[in-house]
Amino acid sequence: MEGMLLPREYGYVALVLVFYCFLNFWMAAQVGMARKKYKVFYPTLYASESENKEAKLFNCVQRGHQNSLEMMPMFFMLMIVGGLRHPCACAALGVLYTVSRFFYFKGYSTGDPQKRLKIGKYGFLAIMGLMVCTISFGVGLLRGGEPRTMF
Repeated sequence: MEGMLLPREYGYVALVLVFYCFLNFWMAAQVGMARKKYKVFYPTLYASESENKEAKLFNCVQRGHQNSLEMMPMFFMLMIVGGLRHPCACAALGVLYTVSRFFYFKGYSTGDPQKRLKIGKYGFLAIMGLMVCTISFGVGLLRGGEPRTMF
């Protein structure tokens, strides 16, 4: 596209963000199915163990999704801003984050919260990498340089 200011590779950043949106929709559907299975109806956010013998199982599914929702704004911001200077690196880190979030959710959904970190822990490394990319973008602007694509 003629006259665009964004690097061509920024398209990868956009696609990874959409990929994460699909993961979020899938997690929401899993929570919906868990609500039916464990008989936890809206507007209840978490099941009470005194009222539902399978509350822990439902709550683990719900928490896996809720934790992902809590991290989503930070992930999106780091992808969008850091990707302006480092679109390929951010896209790769975004894929790592998204895949690790899938395994975080799957592990949490077993009812054993420790299983969320088996592969899910790599998402924190991806976030740190995205922070480095975003810091690089900010420092580059402050030094008066163009927000050119590095990698």
